[in-house]
Order: sequence, then structure tokens, then C-alpha cells
Amino acid sequence: MRADREFAIGGTNVPRRFSIDIDKPLELGGGNAYVNPQEYLLAALNPRILVGLTALCALQNISLEKLEITTEGYIDLRGFFGLDRAIAAGYPELRTRVVIKGDGTEEQFRWVHELVLATPPSFYNIAPAIQLAPTLIIE
Repeated sequence: MRADREFAIGGTNVPRRFSIDIDKPLELGGGNAYVNPQEYLLAALNPRILVGLTALCALQNISLEKLEITTEGYIDLRGFFGLDRAIAAGYPELRTRVVIKGDGTEEQFRWVHELVLATPPSFYNIAPAIQLAPTLIIE
């Protein structure tokens, strides 16, 4: 996939010239040389959560020692291949797990986590179609 476009932010045009290599596993007819589209979808959610958590913690003067974010889901290939119309062709649910450790209180971490989940465009763009099941672990 190539992007040869630009967007404007703050009155400045920002060029976006890059390519993303996409492939499928061998078992699905691909070469298994690159990330597949579903892996890109999952990977797109985590950085948004990471940026939001780090920024909001910094604004609250919370120092972070550890921040791990994992998103996973299950796709039933019978739906993907159209073998069973009763089965969704995509993820029925995505599970996002955030492990966070720092000098914040449990209340502060919960507030920051809830705010981050309420505002990211990545979640907004897919949440109406997919139930998101986030988990927060405070160490």
C-alpha cells in the first residue's frame, strides 16, 4: 500500500509519502513475508493508548516505571471465507490489556486509563462495530 498524500495541521501541509508492505500467512495463500492487515489493525490501537497514557501521566506529574499494552482477538476463518454466514467475518471482540506501574495512585491510573479509552480516534473508528474489552493491571 502506498500513500502519496498530505494533510494539513495547524495551517501546515504535512507530506505523507510512505509504503506499507502487507502479506498473508502461507496457510491463507500469502508468502508470510510481512504483517497481515489484521495485525496492522491491532498494532494501530496500541500506540494510541501508549501516547495517551504517557502524555496524561506526564501532565499529572506521574512517573512511569512500566507500561505494556497488548491487544488480541480471534477471527473464525469460516466467517472470513464465507463458509458459514452465521459467523462474523472479523473480530467479535478485541481484548486490550494495559499493565502500568509508576508513582501514581490507583485512582489516578484508573482516571487516566478511562480518559484515554474515551478519546482515541482509533477506538472511535472501530468500537461501534467491535466490542472492546479493556483490562487495566496496576502493579
